[in-house]
Amino acid sequence: MASKKVTIIGAGIVGLATAYQLLELHPDLQLTILEKESEICKHQTGNNSGVIHSGIYYKPGSLRAQNCIRGYKMLLDFCRTYNIRHEICGKIIVATEESELLPLNNIYERGLANQLQGIKLVSKNELQEIEPHVAGIKGIFVPQAGIIDYTEVGKKYLEIIESKGGRIIKNQRVKFIHRDKNALQIQTENNSYSTDTIINCAGLYSDKIARLTQEDIPLQILPFRGEYYKVKEEKKHLVKNLIYPTPDPNFPFLGVHFTRMIDGALEAGPNAVLALKREGYKKSDVNIFELIETLSYPGFRKLARKFWRQGFEEYKRSFSKHLFTKSLQKLIPEIQEEDLVPGGSGVRASACNPEGSIIDDFVIFETGNIINVCNAPSPAATASLSIVLTIAERIK
Repeated sequence: MASKKVTIIGAGIVGLATAYQLLELHPDLQLTILEKESEICKHQTGNNSGVIHSGIYYKPGSLRAQNCIRGYKMLLDFCRTYNIRHEICGKIIVATEESELLPLNNIYERGLANQLQGIKLVSKNELQEIEPHVAGIKGIFVPQAGIIDYTEVGKKYLEIIESKGGRIIKNQRVKFIHRDKNALQIQTENNSYSTDTIINCAGLYSDKIARLTQEDIPLQILPFRGEYYKVKEEKKHLVKNLIYPTPDPNFPFLGVHFTRMIDGALEAGPNAVLALKREGYKKSDVNIFELIETLSYPGFRKLARKFWRQGFEEYKRSFSKHLFTKSLQKLIPEIQEEDLVPGGSGVRASACNPEGSIIDDFVIFETGNIINVCNAPSPAATASLSIVLTIAERIK
């Protein structure tokens, strides 16, 4: 009897982890990854801040919380086994004014509900023992947080996948999917592939791939660009590890923060502005069709009406280094404009429902032998090995 064919669309961290885990669980699978780019991890995986997340922010019992906590342990075990550089350095979440104390305490309570060990509320003096240059009136110390390069993790996944007989075919942008008798046919721009099962891990285009086989997808991916500055070498001493603000509970992004990278760099950011194309890493990147698609989506219009003030402030920071610096100075007053140089940017795939809400959990749709991972926001990279267990159960 011939072994089953599984085809994964997308070679970001989730697609690669899925392939790796499936071959661990079912070594006889004929597994293929189709990637539209000429290299792996080119988009969300290769442009994120490289943080190993603890799970403190996520609603207890949600897929994000469950998979982050389980995936955290699995990721660390994987890194230790294969000698992948990482560091568990801890982070602080900082309240800088009285109005942030209740949201800060709510985050702390979530951390306890998610059974994080060793987290603690810290006073102003204790904050400055951890981060001597921080300004805050209270905070949370999260010892589980760490730093890593997720592209390196992805490369190791691929190395093992190929050693187990899996294959990756690059430069394969998927155009059509249709059923042919008992098999599925995937048509790319330059080839056709027959398979028994499809797993869609296409990130920023996951909703579009899903609609090739299932029209009634109750969400749309909205691309939000996050822009970073690098802190100059002579000012890197201002931050020891990771410093986050207390997030606005009514706004779906965490706010600008400081992140020490595994390569020794120090990043400041990101903001959150609507990208004018799904892979719009620069302000000048525009795709008219994709922009019209975003602006005409009822969910986006409702979201914009709710958050236009915050969105306007994000755009002002995008075009004003002075305002960006002022936001950072709430956490580190000593940081100055001249201490920052332009860094990179990433684009978040944010799934929005028709009611105008950013979906706050992983979303996986199953239609027979097609599985669509249509929302895998942060902490998807941390949770990648765990998410696959959910997918594997559905494949059964």
